[in-house]
Amino acid sequence: MFGAGWFTTFDTKYSQQRRTTTMRKKALLLALMNGLAIALWAQEGDLRLLDWQPKSQLVVKETKVMKPKFPVIDIHNHLGNLDRTQEFLDEMDKAGVWMCVSLDGRSRDDFYKKHLEVSRKIAGDRILVFFAPDFSRIDEPDFGKKEAARLEQAVKMGVRGVKIFKSLGLTVKDKSGKVVPVDDPRIDPIWAKCGELGIPVMIHVSDPKAFHAGPIDKYNERYEELVRHPDWSFYGDAYPSKEEILNQRNRVIARHPNTIFIGAHMGNLPEELGRVAMWLEQYPNFYVDIDARISELGRQPYTARRFMIKYQDRVLFGMDNAPNAENYRGYYRFLETDDEYFDSVPAGRQGRWMIYGLYLPDDVLEKIYNKNALKIFGMYKGG
Repeated sequence: MFGAGWFTTFDTKYSQQRRTTTMRKKALLLALMNGLAIALWAQEGDLRLLDWQPKSQLVVKETKVMKPKFPVIDIHNHLGNLDRTQEFLDEMDKAGVWMCVSLDGRSRDDFYKKHLEVSRKIAGDRILVFFAPDFSRIDEPDFGKKEAARLEQAVKMGVRGVKIFKSLGLTVKDKSGKVVPVDDPRIDPIWAKCGELGIPVMIHVSDPKAFHAGPIDKYNERYEELVRHPDWSFYGDAYPSKEEILNQRNRVIARHPNTIFIGAHMGNLPEELGRVAMWLEQYPNFYVDIDARISELGRQPYTARRFMIKYQDRVLFGMDNAPNAENYRGYYRFLETDDEYFDSVPAGRQGRWMIYGLYLPDDVLEKIYNKNALKIFGMYKGG
């Protein structure tokens, strides 16, 4: 009934089916094993971005700069914790910082008086105090004239400048509920008084572009900072735009050509040095400082170096964190060396990128470190 060929054919087909079944089982088992491995990897290897701290394998030169090439005047700092004044002075000595400006001289509670008293007692003339106007009084009749008079009295006591915090133009409101713009005419007497007395205005308006330009999402280059500090975000209709605030500031600078304005944080636009250069060309009474922005400057070293050299007479040194020798040394390394791909100082790090040194010429360094600040303080006419 069945010939020999049939058995051969049957055996061949059966063997093929068995092999196919075995291969399928092996494939299924392998797939299951791979799936399990992937699941285990995801479970064990899942790492939050906030916890990711990669160590570069790049081997490059690391220069230790213990002291700056020239004595430093830190034009932008905060020394309002008066119990630490001696500690701050010790850190300044370690880092070769000659003088330091504290921007914490509040007008609101006359704190500037206590600040002056303690700073003089411990540091002599090495700590200068700036006066911060009290904009909570903005609705009072003749606010500008009254606050300008208070400023003049503070200058007689030893204050040597004015500090404007970023709340102006952003969160300060008058009794109508509207945000008070930087160029509000009620403030004009204060700007004018600064010019009359020959004292500078350290003006901080708006914040980094990433804090204004978009939501806190995967596209925001400052995501990690904003997740930790969501109140740093000024994105949305609840706030004036960054562009609007900067324009308000520039109108004030144009309106008061006899007053020196120092744009904190590279004029608060280090992401666009071309525009900062345009402002320096347009407003002879405008200067900028580098405080808390070497992360931004150091990721564009060619552009930043050209900018610093071209505008060497208009750039000032500042750090914006309580005096700390190691942090200062990070700034010196950035300004003085040609080191590559290094981390910016912890106190001022922004984003995940590394920075590169600018290796500025000595004559440029000396101006940034102290000569430009001395020139501005030399304009003092307060008596």
